[in-house]
Amino acid sequence: MAKKLYVGGLSYQTSDDSLGAAFASAGTVVSAIVIKDKFSGQSKGFGFVEMSTDEEANAAIEMWNEKELDGRTVKVNEARPMEDRPPRRDNFSRGPRQGGFGGGGNRY
Repeated sequence: MAKKLYVGGLSYQTSDDSLGAAFASAGTVVSAIVIKDKFSGQSKGFGFVEMSTDEEANAAIEMWNEKELDGRTVKVNEARPMEDRPPRRDNFSRGPRQGGFGGGGNRY
């Protein structure tokens, strides 16, 4: 069964391909993803690598945790499941605007 690993402290130059290639030395990489900002496309400095077996995942942790990758010391451990979060509130879900200075009527 595949095991997902969290990789933190990544260089902003690390790509999905280079992350996968680095972890391939520990075994079969199912997927490697560097998390990016959705607006700028800039790396957020962390990612996830999925290894094909638990043994390969443990070998990858031993091989890369607290080691240098692309000039940065990375932290590697087993990824935790994503926690449920309350839904986000946006500015449109509260009904009419309240507070503020109002006004803004006809100005000549």
